[in-house]
Amino acid sequence: MTGAPAQRASNGTPGPSSVRSRCRSWLLEGLSEQTSRHPGPHRTPRPDQKGRPWWRVMCLTGVDYFSTLGYQPGIAALAAGLLSPLATLVLIALTLLGALPVYRRVAAESPHGEGSIAILERLLSWWTGKILVLVLLGFAATDFMITITLSAADAAAHVVENPFAPSWLQHGNTWITLALVGLLGAVFLKGFKEAIGIAFALVSVYLTLNVVVLAVSAADILGRPVRISDWVDGLTAQHSSPLAMAGVALLVFPKLALGMSGFETGVAVMPQVQGDPSDTWERPAGRIRETRKLLTTAALIMSCLLLLSSLATTLLIPQADFKAGGPANGRALAYLAHAELGEAFGTVYDLSTITILWFAGASALAGLLNLVPRYLPRYGMAPEWTRAVRPLVLVFLVAAVLITLWFHASVDAQSGAYATGVLVLMLSAAFACTVAAHRRGHPAAMAGFGVITLVFAYTLVANVIERPDGIKIASIFIVAIMVTSFGSRAHRAFELRATDVVFDGAALRIVDEAARQGPLQLIANAPEEHTEGEYLAKEDEQRSHTLIPAGLPVIFLEVFVRDSSDFTAEIKVRGDERHKVPRLRATGPTVPNTIAAVLLALRDRTGVPPDVYFNWTEGNPVTHLLRFLVFGNGEAAPVTREVLRRAEPEPARRPSVHVG
Repeated sequence: MTGAPAQRASNGTPGPSSVRSRCRSWLLEGLSEQTSRHPGPHRTPRPDQKGRPWWRVMCLTGVDYFSTLGYQPGIAALAAGLLSPLATLVLIALTLLGALPVYRRVAAESPHGEGSIAILERLLSWWTGKILVLVLLGFAATDFMITITLSAADAAAHVVENPFAPSWLQHGNTWITLALVGLLGAVFLKGFKEAIGIAFALVSVYLTLNVVVLAVSAADILGRPVRISDWVDGLTAQHSSPLAMAGVALLVFPKLALGMSGFETGVAVMPQVQGDPSDTWERPAGRIRETRKLLTTAALIMSCLLLLSSLATTLLIPQADFKAGGPANGRALAYLAHAELGEAFGTVYDLSTITILWFAGASALAGLLNLVPRYLPRYGMAPEWTRAVRPLVLVFLVAAVLITLWFHASVDAQSGAYATGVLVLMLSAAFACTVAAHRRGHPAAMAGFGVITLVFAYTLVANVIERPDGIKIASIFIVAIMVTSFGSRAHRAFELRATDVVFDGAALRIVDEAARQGPLQLIANAPEEHTEGEYLAKEDEQRSHTLIPAGLPVIFLEVFVRDSSDFTAEIKVRGDERHKVPRLRATGPTVPNTIAAVLLALRDRTGVPPDVYFNWTEGNPVTHLLRFLVFGNGEAAPVTREVLRRAEPEPARRPSVHVG
C-alpha cells in the first residue's frame, strides 16, 4: 500500500511518477528495434517485406530532388542573371557526367542504403575513419536540416505570395515556416508510414503540373520570338564573346549546386527497391541494377526540367522580380503558373508545391533518423536513447526552429549552407569511389573518378568562398557532434561493450577442467610471447602477493586489442597451452572491458564467480585513463572492477578483482 500514493493521486488521476513512466515509454517506443527500421521515407523494410518497383521508389528521391524546382530557377536567376541557362547547362553536364557515375558506383559499393559515408568508413580504419565519419555526419546534418528549413521556408513563400491568401498572412513567412516544421515533427512523433504511396502521388501531380507550366511557357516564347532575340541581345551587351559567356557560366555554376541535391537520398532508399528473386544480402545484383535505373531516370528527368525551367523563367520573368522581396523570389515557376495559366491553376500549382516541399522536409528528417542511429550509438558516441525515433525528432525540431529564426525563413540566405552540405557529400562519394577503384586495381575508373573528385572540390571551394555561411553552419554541426560524441564516449567507457563472448573448443576444455577443482583463478597477463621462466615467475609473484588459494590451478588471461576505436564487438576467446601453462587469449576493442566480459561469461558457464589477479601499472593515472579511452589499454585493474560493478549490481554474483 505504501507505493500507491506515488502512482495515483487521491482523486484517482495518475500520479507524477506514472505520468513520467508513460512519457518515457512513449518517447522510447521501438528502442529495441533495429536502428534503420524507423518510420519515414528511408525506413528499411523488414526481411519478409517485399520491395517496390524502382519507378515507384524513385518518388522517394523525387520529393527531395524534384522539389528543388520550387526554388532552383529563382536561385539560378539571382546567381547568373541572363546566363542562367548556360550555367544550368554546366550543372547538367556535372550531374550526368559526374554525380550520376559516382552514385551508380556507390549503389554497387553500398547496396543496403548506407551511402557514401559507409564506404569511407570501411576504407579508413581506427580513429581516422571514425573522426571522418563524424565530420561527414556534420555536413550531412547540414544538408538534411537545411533541406527541412529551406523547403518549409519556400513553402511559406508560396503561401504568402498566393493572390487568394488572406491579408493577415502577409509577411508571415517566419511563423508559417515554423508551423510547417512543427507539423512535420508532429507527424513523425505520431508515426509515419506508407511513405512510398504518398510520395508517388505527390511527385506525379507535381511533375505533371510543371510539365504543363513549361509547355505553356514554351508556346508563349515560340509565339513571340522577340523574347529570344531580346535575351540574346542582352547577353551580347553584357559579355564580349561566347567564350566570355562560357567562362562566366563556369564561374557561377557552383551557386546552382542545389540542383543535384537528391543523389544521396537516391542511395538511401535502396532497401526499398525490389530486386531479383536470386538476390542475396551479400550480392543483391538485381537491387543494384534497379537502383541504377532509378538514379539515371531521376537525373535525366531533372536535367530536362532544370534546363527548360531556366530558359522559361529567364526569358519570361523580369530580372528585377527575382530579387529579395520580388514576386518571383523563391517561386519562379509558380510565378509563371499564375501569369500564364491564371490564378486558379496557379493556386493548384502552389498547393502542389507547398505539399511536396513539406514532404521533402519529411524525407530529410527521415534521412537524419537513418544516419544518426546507424553510426553514433555503435561508436558509443551517443546514448542508447538515440536509437529511438521520438527523442531524435524533438532534438532535430529544436535545431530546425533555431535555424529558421537565425535565417528569418529566407530561402536565399539558406541556399549557401544547403549547397555546401550537398557538395561535401558528393565530394566524399567521389573520393570514396576513387579510393575503392584504386584498391580494386581499376586504373581507368580511378582516373575518371579522380577527375570528378577534383571538379567537385573546385565547386565546393568556389561555393564556400562566395557564400561562407554554409561552412559556418556545417562547422557548428560538426563541433556539436564532436563534443557530444566524445563526451558520450567517455561517459559510456565503463559499459560492458561486448555483443557476445565466443569460446573455442580448446578454451572450453581448459575452463571446464579447471572448474572441476574449484572457482576459476585467472591471472591477467600482457599478450606478448613469454618464456617458461617468465610465466612461472608471474604465477609465483601473484601467489606471493595475493590470496590465490593453494592447490588451485591458474589460467592466464591475455587480451589482444583489435581496434580501440570500436565501441562494441564480439569477443572471441581461444585456448591453448604454452610451456604447460593454460592460456585464454581474447580479442576485443579494449583490455579491461574485454576481461570483464570474459569473466562474466565464465561465471555464467561455471555458475561460480571467478577471481582475476592483476599487477599495478607504473605511471600517471591520468595518462593511463587517456590511454584507455584512446588506445584501449592503460591501468586495467580499476577499470575492470568498475565495468564489473556497473554490469553486475549484485556483489555476490560479481567476479572478484585482486591487485598485488
